[in-house]
Amino acid sequence: MNKKLVALCLVSIGVTSIPVTMEAQLHPAKQKEGDITIVVGEDNPGKEVINVFVDNSPKAYSAADLPTFAIIGKNKKFYLGLGGYAKTTLSYDFGNPITNGNEFTTSAIPMNNPKGNDGLVQFSAQTSNIFANFVALPGDDNQLGIYVSGNFLANNYNFQLSFAYLNFRGFTVGYNYTLFCDVAASAPSIDYEYAPAFTIIPNTVIDYTHAFNSRWSMGIGLESPIASATTNASTYMVNQRVPDIPAYAQYSWDKGNSWVRLGAIMRNMAYWDKVGEKTRNATAWGVNLSGSATLLPHLTSYYQMAYGKGISSYFQDLYNGNLDMVPSQTPGKLETVKAWGGFLGLQYNFTPNTFASCTYSQLRDYAPEYADGSISFGNQYKYAQYLVANLFWNVAPRVQMGMEYIYGRRVNMDATSHHNNRVQTMVKFNF
Repeated sequence: MNKKLVALCLVSIGVTSIPVTMEAQLHPAKQKEGDITIVVGEDNPGKEVINVFVDNSPKAYSAADLPTFAIIGKNKKFYLGLGGYAKTTLSYDFGNPITNGNEFTTSAIPMNNPKGNDGLVQFSAQTSNIFANFVALPGDDNQLGIYVSGNFLANNYNFQLSFAYLNFRGFTVGYNYTLFCDVAASAPSIDYEYAPAFTIIPNTVIDYTHAFNSRWSMGIGLESPIASATTNASTYMVNQRVPDIPAYAQYSWDKGNSWVRLGAIMRNMAYWDKVGEKTRNATAWGVNLSGSATLLPHLTSYYQMAYGKGISSYFQDLYNGNLDMVPSQTPGKLETVKAWGGFLGLQYNFTPNTFASCTYSQLRDYAPEYADGSISFGNQYKYAQYLVANLFWNVAPRVQMGMEYIYGRRVNMDATSHHNNRVQTMVKFNF
C-alpha cells in the first residue's frame, strides 16, 4: 500500500508538471513595498522587480524577503538581491528559565530546576540573518528562482542554514519548511520558536504547488522522512525507505490576504521486530486546517489546528521527541501515537507602522494510552500551553523595535507541571 501511495504521488506530480504562474502569497504582517538600491542595472526597479523577489522568498514572518541591494541583469534577464537583518534581543525569564534566549520552547522548560535559579537574563544576536535571492528569466514560463538564507543559531554564533531551495515551474526542491505547514498562518513574534503546536518543521523537500486561479491552489510533495520513536528490548528503528507525503488544497479571497488551507500528510515508518525477526512498517497520518483572515479593517486572525497518529515530530515542540511511536501490547510491534495541537492568533494595526499581536497555543500527546507498560512515561511530555503578546514599532523604513511577553507551561505524564515567563525587547535593522 505504501509503494502505491508513492507511485500515485509521482504520477500526480508528473501529470501536473506544466508551466504555471506560482501562487503569490505574502505574510499579512510583512511589508508589501520597499526601497531597493540598485548596485548594477536600472536605477528604478519598479514593483515588478520587488514582486519577483517577494514571490521567490519564504512566506514565514521571520524569513527575510525583500533585499536592500540588487543587481539587475542586462535586459532584465536576471535579478540578484542580497540582504539580511541584524537583530538583537534582551530577555528576562522568571519561574523556570529556559537557557535559550532565542527560542522559547515549552518542552525545554526545566522540570527539576535547582533552587535559586528562578531568574535569568539573556542577550542574543543569533537570529540575525543574511540571504541571497536570485531569479533568472523573470516573468517567463521558464523562470527559475534560488533562495539561500541562514542565521547564527549554531553553537558560538556559527552560521546555520535556514533555507536553500530552487523554484522552477511550480517545483520547490531543496531545504525548506515542510508543505504540511502553512508558514504564513502565524502572527508576528520576536520569539524565533513561536507556538508549540505549529508544524513549521525544516526538511529536505521536492514539493509542487499550482495556482488554478486567484482563489484556488494546491500542493503535493515528497519529503525526507522524519521518524522518532520510543523503543524497547524487542524493537529498534531502522533506515527509512519511504518519503513523507504532504498535500494541501487552499482557497483565498480578499486579494490573497485571507485564505483557508486544508492539509494532510501520509507517512510510513519502518522498524525492526526482534520477536518476528523482520522489518515492520507503521502507517501514520495527519490533517490540519490553517489560514488567516481579515476580520476588521485593522484586525487579522491566524490559526492552525492539526490532528493525527504518528505525527508528533511535526509539531515543533515535539520535534525528534521519540513520540511518533511507542511499544504496543503486542511484543515486537510499535504503535503510532495520537497527538493534536493548535493555535489562534490576532494582530491589530494601530497605524501603518505600529501593530500588536497575541497568540494562544496548546499541544497534547497521548503516548501512555498506546504503550505496553514496559517503559515509564512519567517524566515524559504530556501537554503544553503557550501564550505570547507583543508590540512592534517600525521606527524607520529599515528599523523595527518590539517588546514581548511569553508564558509557557509544561505538564508531564505524571501530572508534574512547571511554567516559565519571559519578557523581552528587540531591535532589528534590515540591510
